[in-house]
Amino acid sequence: MREPARVTDVVQRAIDVVVAGGVLVATAPVMAGVAVLVAARLGRPVLFRQQRPGRHGRPFTLVKFRTMRDVDEERGLISDADRMTGLGRALRATSLDELPTFWNVLRGEMSLVGPRPLLMHYLDLYTPEQARRHLVRPGVTGLAQVSGRNLLSWEDRLALDTWYVDHRSLGLNARICARTVLVLLRRVGVAAPGSVTMPQFTGSPRPGTEVGGA
Repeated sequence: MREPARVTDVVQRAIDVVVAGGVLVATAPVMAGVAVLVAARLGRPVLFRQQRPGRHGRPFTLVKFRTMRDVDEERGLISDADRMTGLGRALRATSLDELPTFWNVLRGEMSLVGPRPLLMHYLDLYTPEQARRHLVRPGVTGLAQVSGRNLLSWEDRLALDTWYVDHRSLGLNARICARTVLVLLRRVGVAAPGSVTMPQFTGSPRPGTEVGGA
């Protein structure tokens, strides 16, 4: 019998603290090396900080390593594709850019497993069903990340997020973490076709809304 969601959340929080603290200590030399590379190749600041919606949509500051150059209209560095670097692609493919995010986990703003924290302006675009993804803490990894990552359509990705909210358990979290290791080793789904990451979410068709031309 699956444990109640409340029990899962309490136990998972304890696991989050232990694992996040351990990862931050164990990977400190790696993060120092990445920081030096980012500073040398991309300049400062080394860290990328951005407001993202957390549990119940409350904003928090997500922390990652920078993977892109600054916007520079004179040099034509405007789109994500223009600003992405070889170092940035390597960091994203290996998820080394995510290591500082474990600080968000330690602070209780994120969990090891949960729907990925997306952009603040997406909050107004979700259907009521999709918005339920914010009933739990966002995760470093999640069901959508091990089920196709950025190769999934937005509708499939958000549907997996809400399915996770309804079916989360310690066993499911453990399986997602194990599958995450395989995804990282295979380096699949890092970017959607024609994009360096994932196209912007513009909203899903609402019930009764026609799609397409005449």
